[in-house]
Amino acid sequence: MSKLAEFREAERLLKEQLALLEKLKSDSSLKKELEFKDELQALMDEYGMNLRNVVEILDPHGTRNAVPAAVAPRRTRQLKVYKNPQSGEVIETKGGNHKTLKAWKQQHGAATVESWLQS
Repeated sequence: MSKLAEFREAERLLKEQLALLEKLKSDSSLKKELEFKDELQALMDEYGMNLRNVVEILDPHGTRNAVPAAVAPRRTRQLKVYKNPQSGEVIETKGGNHKTLKAWKQQHGAATVESWLQS
């Protein structure tokens, strides 16, 4: 990308970001949130509290930091056994990244090698 094209792209992105910023400045919900934040900060300063104290008061059991439900483990890959009918060589693999299997597929074609699948 030429420097001029790079400059124009950056200029375009900047204009988009400025337009978004102006849109957000006029958003009433953002104004409410900012007002709330300022009032909350003033209260925290008045009472000598920090955010951690406020969270502890509002959420004494710490459900924010609760451990999420266990995620189901990833299913294990199935073992595949390929037998070359020409040489009688057998390959057992769980993935397609086997060196000899790749060589066979390159030499004989993927469809042919897949037909050699035993189980």
